[in-house]
Amino acid sequence: MKEFHSFAEFWPFYLSQHSKKSTRAWHFVGTSFVFVCLILAAVLKNPWIILLAPVIAYGFAWFSHFFIEGNKPATFGHPFWSLRADFQMYFLILLGKMPKESEQASKKIPL
Repeated sequence: MKEFHSFAEFWPFYLSQHSKKSTRAWHFVGTSFVFVCLILAAVLKNPWIILLAPVIAYGFAWFSHFFIEGNKPATFGHPFWSLRADFQMYFLILLGKMPKESEQASKKIPL
């Protein structure tokens, strides 16, 4: 497993593991369900719904890694940085900035 000393070092690696647009789309859907679960928990006043958030999000994400990207989720080796990176990727997709970020990050990946 590769060792990273900072999130800035990890980020290009994370994006390399999400190189296919469909992988990123599945992650986006899964992460969207995190927000849906949080809203439902608040509206229904049922905090147990929050427990569904990681199950749904990781379900979508891991499906995309195993069946689309064909790699092992970065979460297995770097859980906290992967979680942070997933939300960063989510908001970049939401803002339409992901293609440019992905292109820039691909230039930073060490060989």
